[in-house]
Formats: sequence, structure tokens, C-alpha cells
Amino acid sequence: MEEVKKEESNEKKKVDEEVVHLRREIGLLPAVSFIIGTVVGSGIFIAPKGVLMNSGSVGLSLLVWVLCGILSIFGALCYAELGTSFTKSGGHYTYLLETLGPLPAFLRLWVEFLFIRPAVASYVSLAFGRYVVEPFFAPCAAPIVLIKLVSILGVTFVVAVNCWSVSMASRAQVTLTFIKMFALVLIIIPGIIALAKGKTENFQNGFEVDLLTLDRLPLAFYNGLYAYGGWFYLNFVTEEVINPNRNIPLAIICSMVTVMIFYVLVNVAYYTVMTPAELLLSDAVAVTFANRVLQGLSSVIPILVALSCLGALNGGFFAVPRMLFVGAREGHWPPVFSMIHIRRHTPLPAVLLLYPLVVLMLIKGEIYQLINFASFSRWFFIALATLGMLIHRYRFPDHPRPFKVPLVIAVTFTVVCFFIVGLSLHSDPWNTGRSCILTLTGVPVYYLTIHHYRLPKRWRHIFNYCSKQLQILLEVAQQEVQTY
Repeated sequence: MEEVKKEESNEKKKVDEEVVHLRREIGLLPAVSFIIGTVVGSGIFIAPKGVLMNSGSVGLSLLVWVLCGILSIFGALCYAELGTSFTKSGGHYTYLLETLGPLPAFLRLWVEFLFIRPAVASYVSLAFGRYVVEPFFAPCAAPIVLIKLVSILGVTFVVAVNCWSVSMASRAQVTLTFIKMFALVLIIIPGIIALAKGKTENFQNGFEVDLLTLDRLPLAFYNGLYAYGGWFYLNFVTEEVINPNRNIPLAIICSMVTVMIFYVLVNVAYYTVMTPAELLLSDAVAVTFANRVLQGLSSVIPILVALSCLGALNGGFFAVPRMLFVGAREGHWPPVFSMIHIRRHTPLPAVLLLYPLVVLMLIKGEIYQLINFASFSRWFFIALATLGMLIHRYRFPDHPRPFKVPLVIAVTFTVVCFFIVGLSLHSDPWNTGRSCILTLTGVPVYYLTIHHYRLPKRWRHIFNYCSKQLQILLEVAQQEVQTY
């Protein structure tokens, strides 16, 4: 009897290995590493200057870092509820589809893949290239062509890993997360030692508000929130998380509390060693800090920051293609992008689509204008997703919610998000207007290609032929098992 059961178990395991579908391979540690590794990128090494510049004082800048952390934790808790209420991958897209309908979901997909993701990935990969190349040319300026070439090599490496294996990408993320946390510890310890020795002069009169202007304060929050950005990425891969009802909320809470504590301590370390004026003069705060305190290890810091950027890039390329994968599965994108490699079990077409868009934007170099657009669009759709969560709660009170965030947290976060979007309309109407227009270009695309499907017959034949050839070339197939 036991032999028969053993044979059946082996047979089932063999069939499971042969069936084409995304596996649940992300446990609690990889999930925590995934969030921390994506959040801690170049932001904490660059953003302190922007926060201080726009807040006007040391004390207020530290307060901004704490408030940005609390706001990010509130948002992460809302997404923990959404992730356990709707068990599909896809993050923002899935939640908008389930709560507000197909048009907002499609617009999120449209904007993410044509504008936001290539811009953000290009920005992070350029930071990676700059930190790798510049130490070899210091004190002279590094050639921009070489920086871009190294950036492209970094992107290529990340894409190759994510195409090759889910478990390899997951292990790479865990490793890079430990490296970047080591970089933060390397900054925090000398700062705490100096503070313990009584070096507190930069914190005296820390809340002087002479330089504070209310119209610049939102820009301080933008810089801080940029450094905390990425807390929602685990929700993009819900179908690949082991025991998501337990691990998603736990991973989100553990990782975001850890990040907030580390970020505040890093900023305290910066201000202990450097005056506000010195910090404002630095374009790479972590490198200036290392040159001041860690003379023997100052050459290591740029390498650690570069690896930190690589980790953020890996997290983005791991998570975001799952949104495209789910969108294609729902019929909002060409079907070939909902296919999986028959041996590697990775969403190969969805990962590969991002690559040429990022490389093109890197070569053109028009990145910094799109970063402002990305911030507005990201926060607008996050606000819509949490608003949708509140509406869904009201309309379907009996829907199973294994994790339920307190109402006051959900309402506070949604109101603050819409307030941030409103402030950006006031402070930067040009970029906000462009972002609205670019978002709305998806409306005719949706009604022509999805809602009514009015493409000419000849176009459909050509499109189907190209999709079939691409499927054969990439060796991909539709999922054979429902994973949600």
C-alpha cells in the first residue's frame, strides 16, 4: 500500500515538473529580501540631498524621512490586504481590474510599460553605470558613452538572469540584499560611534525654519518617497509566493519597518559626520561620507552602491513583467506575453519586451524628464487602487480578506496620495499635463483593440502569424495549470 502511494506521489511530482506553469518558489526570506532589495536602490545614497534642500533644516529632514517611512508602511499594509484578497499576480493592474474595472487597469498597464518602467529602469541602471565607471576616472569626469555602455551591460545581465531561472533571480536578490544592507551598516556604525563621542553640533537648532517654504516641502516628500519606492513589488508575484496569506503581510511589515529604521539611522550618520552645507554640496553623499570617515574602505562604497542599484534593477525586472503577463492572460495585451518558457518556467516574452525599451531610453538619454512623469502617474494609480479597495470593501463586505488593514490607515493613505497628486498639479503643471496626455493615449487603443476589437482582418492575420512565429522562436506556451 505504501509503495503504491509512493509511486502515485512520484508520478504526481513528475507530472507537476513537466506541466508548464509558474511555480511557488518564493518563501518568507526571499520575499523579505525581494522587497528590501527593490526598495533600497540608489535612493538612499542620492535622495538625502534633495530632502534637506527642500525641507531647509536637519530636524525637519529627519522628520520627513520618518513620515515618508510611515506613509510607505501604510501603503504596504493596504497592498497586503489587496494581495491576500485577490490571489492573482499583477499588482496595481489586478487590483484596478477587480475593483474599478478594465479601462483603469488597461491604462495602468499601458503607462507602466511604455513610459514608467523604462524610465525608472534607465535611471537606476545609469546610477549603476556611473558608480562603476566614475572611480576609475576620478577626479575627472567619466565619458558618458562608457557609463551608458556599462549601464546596458548591467541591464543585459539582469534580463539574462530573469529569463534563465526564477530561483536564480530569487537567489541573486537575496545575495544583493545582504550586500546592500552591509553597505548601510558600514555607514551607520561610524555615525553612531561619532554620536556616542558627543559629536552633536549639527543637530543643535535642528528645527530652524528660516529656509523652509511651503511650496518646496512637497518636493522633500517626493525625494523621500522615491527612496522608499518599491514596497508594492511583492504583489506583482503573488502566484509565486509560498503560503501568500501568511507570507505577504509578514514580509511587507518586516521589510518596511526594517527599511525605515535603517534609512533614519543612515541619515543620522550623515548629519553626525557632515554639516548640512557639506551634504548639499555633494552629488554622491555616501561617497563623500566614506572619504571622510572610511578612508581605508572609501573605494569599496561605490562598488556596494553599484551592487545596490543592480539589486533594485533585478527586483524591478523580476516583478513588473508579471503585470504584463497577467494583463495578456486577461486579454488586455497580445496573448504571446502570457506564455511561459516550456523548460525554464519563466515569463520570457514579458521580460524580453522591457529590454529594448530600456536600452532605447538609455541611448537617447531623455530620462530625467520622465522621472517626474513616472512619480505623478505612479502615485495617481496607487491612490486609485487603494480607493478601489475601499469601494470593494463597501460593495462586497463578505468577500474573504485573510488580512484586513484598519480603515483609518487605508483612508489616511488614500487621502494623502490624492493630496500628493494634487500638489504636483500645482507645482509642476507642465510634466503633470504631459503625463495626463500620455496616459489618455491608451483610451483609443483600449476601445479599438480590446473593447470593440475593430482591427482590420488583414492586420489580424499578420498579427497572429507574427505571434505564432515568436512563440516557436522563444519556445513558450500557455500555462497548463491555474495558479490563482
